Amino acid sequence: MKYYFLALALFIYTASLAQTDARLYDIINTVSAKNMEADITTLANFGTRNTFSDTISNSRGIGAARRWIKAEFDEISKNCNDCLDVFYQKDLVKAEENTRVSKDVWVVNVVAIQKSKTQSNRYIIMSGDIDSRNSDAGDFTKDAPGANDNASGMAGAIEAARVLSSYRFNANIVYLGLSGEEQGLFGGAGFAAYAKEKSWDIIGVINNDMIGNIKGVDGVISNVDFRIFSEPVPPTETEKQRRLRRFYGGEVDGVSRQLARYVHKTTKTYMPEMNPMMIYRLDRFGRGGHHRPFNDLGYPAIRIMEAHENYTQQHQDIRTENGIEYGDKIKFVNFEYAKKLTAVNAIVMASLAWAPAPPTGVAIGGIVQPAAKFKWKKSADAIGYKIYWRDTTSPSWDYSRFVGNQAAFLLNGIVIDNYFFGIAAVGKDGHESVVVFPSATFR
Repeated sequence: MKYYFLALALFIYTASLAQTDARLYDIINTVSAKNMEADITTLANFGTRNTFSDTISNSRGIGAARRWIKAEFDEISKNCNDCLDVFYQKDLVKAEENTRVSKDVWVVNVVAIQKSKTQSNRYIIMSGDIDSRNSDAGDFTKDAPGANDNASGMAGAIEAARVLSSYRFNANIVYLGLSGEEQGLFGGAGFAAYAKEKSWDIIGVINNDMIGNIKGVDGVISNVDFRIFSEPVPPTETEKQRRLRRFYGGEVDGVSRQLARYVHKTTKTYMPEMNPMMIYRLDRFGRGGHHRPFNDLGYPAIRIMEAHENYTQQHQDIRTENGIEYGDKIKFVNFEYAKKLTAVNAIVMASLAWAPAPPTGVAIGGIVQPAAKFKWKKSADAIGYKIYWRDTTSPSWDYSRFVGNQAAFLLNGIVIDNYFFGIAAVGKDGHESVVVFPSATFR
């Protein structure tokens, strides 16, 4: 009987390889550029969404913007039989404790959680930023429409909620509007602490910050390139873990880097016309984004953004100077491109949420042997496991083998010294967990 179920699992998985999940193509096709345009326009038309701006007006300032975002999430929830838990999460940031904060301010995030059908404690987060700025981050009176930075990312989170709320998942999906980014990533820090206090098992955070510009300051124009920023290893690793890396490798195999590879693979499978660029650094040179506070607590978190930035449209007062039009205006946003990057987010989250939890306790052996051997702890709902390996200089997983529903395997003919390895759990419909790099060795 055991062999029957193993054969059945292998048949199901092999069949899943023959065709991709049609639901993900439906998700891609449902994401609407028209909706993106309407939402980005609405957010930009609040005039400014500076962290210190008006919270009373219904037409201008960050207060009006966050109430509108919450109302959009509430409407989406109404249309899916209250499938979203929508609420504000806030923290008081004090001026005396932060040099970039001119006065005490409540940093208010807008949260919409699509509840798992299985009461899972696993969470996948897609975030965008609510706040905007002009040349002076403390100037809350002059216009700062922030159409691309970052109404585009916020609109992406709203549109992803519209599309994915039509489906049921095995993990929770969080659509998140974060505030206080321009003053020091305060919204992300507050919500990361909130998630940690709730003991969430966060399997991925995808921060979307500027997903609407296709014409770079260098003159390059592309509506298919985008960047995936990810740190190499978590800052929370122990000294023992750091020492072991000297002997076993893993300098570019932390949890965030594996999430970046997952985004790259999923995009190339379902949206091959796109060109995902894995950037091997936490963020742009010397700069930061709202994925970093999650990284700081050890969670897997990455940043998705356009590949070709135009700095004349970022953090600028609206003006024309020396023939150059400055300012983050709606006219500079490409809504079809924002739609594509929103679709990337949506299919990655859906794939992760339909996949089983990743295996735990992944260990590797095979020193001075003509084979690599593995053992791991099984995860619920997996029909089997897939061993991945790659050349040590390769950015992505080059080779793989499905090994059925077992907790150990001997990979004959593969010398452990010449490759890096990982294990992913496979679900009944072919969706896989993020690859887990071995964290222990055995003989």
